[in-house]
Amino acid sequence: MTDASTRPERRPTRQRAALSDELAGTAEFRSAQDIHASLSASGTRVGLATVYRNLQAMAADGEVDVIRTTEGESVYRACASEQHHHHVVCRGCGLTVEVTGDAVERWAEAVARDHGFSHVRHTLEIDGLCAACAVRDPR
Repeated sequence: MTDASTRPERRPTRQRAALSDELAGTAEFRSAQDIHASLSASGTRVGLATVYRNLQAMAADGEVDVIRTTEGESVYRACASEQHHHHVVCRGCGLTVEVTGDAVERWAEAVARDHGFSHVRHTLEIDGLCAACAVRDPR
């Protein structure tokens, strides 16, 4: 998550406002293509490239969360937390829980420092099966 004081000033646009409104309507992660299709179906004219570009900027600004699916596709949702966080994602149903972890933060800083890096940013995604999906598929 980016500190508000270090965010670049972005020009508010009709397209970005439409994306924000669309994402505010659900807590689910959705692909850029799904978001674009929903906007188009509601009569909002916006190009797919514009959707991608704005989602990337919104993610950089900490306005949206982005995770990668098991297929490698980026999916987005409105960010529910004001602080830096990570996600635990169910491979079965897609349930996503935001988590924080001081141990992860210390580890990331230490690894970066050990290799001469500073101004570190990182993401961490943990996936597994939620309790309900584990009951249905105990493996």
